[in-house]
Amino acid sequence: MSISIHQASVPVFIQGLKGLKGVLTKAAAHVEAKGLDPEALLRARLYPDMFPLIRQVQIATDFAKGGAARLAQAEVPAWDDVETSFAELIARVERAIAFVEDLDPAAFEGAEAREVTLTRRGETHVVNAIAYLQGQAIPNFYFHLATAYAILRHNGVEIGKRDFLGTA
Repeated sequence: MSISIHQASVPVFIQGLKGLKGVLTKAAAHVEAKGLDPEALLRARLYPDMFPLIRQVQIATDFAKGGAARLAQAEVPAWDDVETSFAELIARVERAIAFVEDLDPAAFEGAEAREVTLTRRGETHVVNAIAYLQGQAIPNFYFHLATAYAILRHNGVEIGKRDFLGTA
């Protein structure tokens, strides 16, 4: 039995995004219950040279929507990075979930034989779709999910592994 590119990507992105939505929801409740400044948590970083929570969420959603779109040969939606609150970050995650869920599974058929073209910092690279999924899209997605989770946990938000994993 083989697994399709759709099966290997879309459920992974959706589960991770649902977990991210859950931890952001708990973080919003945490700052409200404790009377904390939400801005401090939204701007928190694990280390000075790392991105803050807001940017970690933006990048995680970018890898989910961009990764799935590229594999389905769909246009990658360009979203402005303008979120400044937990409500706006949660809305962005919900929009990413909706986008990934709405991709037609048939569009992924044959993706294992496709190439994905990426342009970063003015340089264009062409990679096999499987190599892209396994070596770039999913690892980067999880890196930014885990970093967002770690920022929240480090700052006292009561979340655990089950929250990170979301629902399957």
